[in-house]
Amino acid sequence: MLNLALATILTPFLGAVLVALSPQPVAKHLGRAFAGLALAFVLGLAAVFAAAGKPTVARTVIAFGDVEILGFAVDTVSVLVAVAVVAIGLLVAIYSGDYFSKDNREHADIGRRRFWAFLLVFIGAMAGLVFTSTVIGQLVFFEITGACSWALIGYYEKPKPFASALKALIITHLASLGLYLAAALLFLDTGTFSLGALAGLPAGLKTVVLLAILVAAWGKSAQLPFHMWLPDAMEAPTPVSAYLHAASMVKVGVYIFARSLMSAGEVPEIIGWVGSIMAVATLIYGFVMYLPQADLKRLLAYSTITQLAYIFLGLSLSVFGSKLAFDGAIAHIFNHAFAKTLFFLVAGALSFTAGTRMLPVLRGILAKSPVLGVGFVVAALAITGVPPFSGFFSKFAIFAGGFEVGATHPVLMVLTVVALLESVASFAWFLKWVGRTVPGEPSETMAAAQPLPAAMKLVLGILIVMTVVSSFVATAWLG
Repeated sequence: MLNLALATILTPFLGAVLVALSPQPVAKHLGRAFAGLALAFVLGLAAVFAAAGKPTVARTVIAFGDVEILGFAVDTVSVLVAVAVVAIGLLVAIYSGDYFSKDNREHADIGRRRFWAFLLVFIGAMAGLVFTSTVIGQLVFFEITGACSWALIGYYEKPKPFASALKALIITHLASLGLYLAAALLFLDTGTFSLGALAGLPAGLKTVVLLAILVAAWGKSAQLPFHMWLPDAMEAPTPVSAYLHAASMVKVGVYIFARSLMSAGEVPEIIGWVGSIMAVATLIYGFVMYLPQADLKRLLAYSTITQLAYIFLGLSLSVFGSKLAFDGAIAHIFNHAFAKTLFFLVAGALSFTAGTRMLPVLRGILAKSPVLGVGFVVAALAITGVPPFSGFFSKFAIFAGGFEVGATHPVLMVLTVVALLESVASFAWFLKWVGRTVPGEPSETMAAAQPLPAAMKLVLGILIVMTVVSSFVATAWLG
């Protein structure tokens, strides 16, 4: 199992090297091939892991004496999240092969080698972060994802994308100081960097270490007060936004927080209070910022901030004893990755075909392009938590967990009710845009839209299906 996990991590890195050395016309094919190989390895890992009864398996890879520097672990949560990030990486690679084209009406670009190389490095780094069992490992892969994000946000090499890339790099790396602090404090007290050592920390030091990790998590997942980099990151090509800013990079924060809670044993309640209050504050802020948005990608950026806040809320509620809230948060990582990737790739397809993603001029999407119309509706209903789409089931578990612990903590009950009201309001707002853009006769802009390439249609179709069934996959896997 660990060999398959290492193969999942290393294969994209090898592919990135070959892409960098290959001629331009070959880069796209190599990028897709190595993303496909990584998916084959992680699916093989999932099959072997399930057949073995889902045991937790760990291996130290680099050690100095008794100090574990780098290690990897396979367990139920890491395999589920790894399947999501690698599978979506392949789907984005397939989509990007046709998105980067001279026929793209918004950004005519051939898809240079560095896009494919950085995309593969990002897939490998995300797999590494998911499977690593040490804080040093988290830091290494955390920094690699930051460097790739900087390169891909600034892909179009214009002043605004460059500024947005630098902003993302600076803010996320300032927040990452929390992870450096956590690593230092953990080592000074325990003599190791293993995440498992968190459980042995004294209560006061454990609180400081977990708060430091939470700060790093907020930065990577664009939560208050580090939220401002994500909307500007929409200057990136839409496949980059779909993968980095919906499925993978922004999930780094919630994942390292979840992993720390899993490893820390008894968690001080102050962590739950800080996490819950900040999550609800971010929810409210994100919804308010929906209101002035006319650019679909910026609307989706603020929606991502809000949906990640739900995950932080579920993880924080678990500190008070709700396993249901924790499982709901992990399932929401999985479900939101597919639903929001679908929504971003719909936005990219609209830009490709119609030359714009400005909602007020898009009308009659369904009549002009049924796959885009269906994708828009399915994604909107999924991220706002409407049954039978995936977001409903994971949100339901988070809310149920909130009501469970709210019975003994009235403030948590209030926070859960506020989050529930935000979910309803979010549904109403997205329903407004669905009503204005999807049905009816095509607007002048949509009427002039060109057909979608087959590969882009295929990816959207797969994501539509996954947005319906991902919750069943996550529920079955988590038990």
